[in-house]
Amino acid sequence: MAMTAVDFTAPASEAELDALAENLRARNFEVVIVDDGAEANAEVLKRIPEGAVVHSGKSKTLEDAGLFKELMENERYDFVRRRTMKMDQRTQRDEMRKLGAAPDIMVNSAHAVTADGQIVITSASGSQIGPIASGAGKLILVIGSQKIVPDLDSAFRRIKEHVFPYEDARLREAMGVGTKITRTLILDQDYSPGRTTVILVREPIGV
Repeated sequence: MAMTAVDFTAPASEAELDALAENLRARNFEVVIVDDGAEANAEVLKRIPEGAVVHSGKSKTLEDAGLFKELMENERYDFVRRRTMKMDQRTQRDEMRKLGAAPDIMVNSAHAVTADGQIVITSASGSQIGPIASGAGKLILVIGSQKIVPDLDSAFRRIKEHVFPYEDARLREAMGVGTKITRTLILDQDYSPGRTTVILVREPIGV
């Protein structure tokens, strides 16, 4: 049987966002709904204290929201990538790995979130999976409403049919080598409230 075509770029309705927010809160996630990337940027920054060690994945969502640029340029934060980008990947790989393993705050996006509130994140190297899952003290996820899907099967479809082709093409153009799906994390809930903030963006942002 042919699979039903799904538009993985369409924004969610207000009713879908409200229902998702309620389901996420039931899973011990803090939830904020904002209109666009600029509002998401402000919500993230007000949750990062001065001097905090902050890490992030390489996320188009964070780039579109202006967050990656802000974290790179703002000396108020100890942004891990500002340090690791100056290091030698061949001779300082272990030091780079340790720097990113346990930041005070991890800022990231997700590749899909189910209507029930399960958050799905995939990776090639897995470097961001550890701090997202448990290494970071606090986790902030910025997620565009176009990433809401009905269930986990749809989440995996979104990754394989929509996210992977984009990332693979981007990396081949930039670095001459493609990507792989090697590790996928499902955040089903937080053990207790207070660690994870999910910022849902009404306007589609990221991939």
